[in-house]
Amino acid sequence: MKKIFLGCSLLTFIYAYSQEASKDTKAEMKPLFNGMNLEGWQSFLPTKGVNNDPEKVFSVEKGLLHISGKEFGYIRTEKLYKNFHLAVEFRWGKKKWPPRDADTTRRDNGILYYVPADVKDTVWPKSIECQIQEGDVGDIWLIDSATVVTNGKRSEPKDYERIQKKADSEHPTGEWNLVEVIANNGKITYIVNGKVVNEAEDPSLTEGKIIIQSEGAEIYYRKIAIAEL
Repeated sequence: MKKIFLGCSLLTFIYAYSQEASKDTKAEMKPLFNGMNLEGWQSFLPTKGVNNDPEKVFSVEKGLLHISGKEFGYIRTEKLYKNFHLAVEFRWGKKKWPPRDADTTRRDNGILYYVPADVKDTVWPKSIECQIQEGDVGDIWLIDSATVVTNGKRSEPKDYERIQKKADSEHPTGEWNLVEVIANNGKITYIVNGKVVNEAEDPSLTEGKIIIQSEGAEIYYRKIAIAEL
């Protein structure tokens, strides 16, 4: 019965998110997270290395990807992606860890993409980020000299560069949020809960792995899916 329910839920998810893509990017959404284990992903923790996670910073609980946030690090896809439509749902947990454990510190996480195949594992590798942080979901962060064009101007190559979202569409902490990243033929679009919140063009990176961070805050992901465009 459990397996049947999971399958039905996944089909509903794939159909729903396929409708979110614009007419020129519609493609079949396929699960990137199977709800049972981390097949297709590799973990990295600076103090432990690759696929060595004794404290289960990354785990699967009741069909959800649970990230404790206790140690900074990430899981990354084994596969490289170029043109894609990524859709995830996330919800914040309750726990926070140093250095983000103060009551006034916002919970933080993020989705990095276009991580080059030959880049060294580090916190954080060269990439473009869709920010997942309380109050800032949908910001673009450019890491390790990555650049994009916004409003007709190319960003400066820096260690970290932020391009603030143009609209706010987050649900309150504790509720599920839908985040979509469409990167297709040089155009980047971020959609939060059905609303376009950020856009950019002509990224300096055009292919790579996808990363989901652990960054000091407990978070849950469900129904992670991707369509290759």
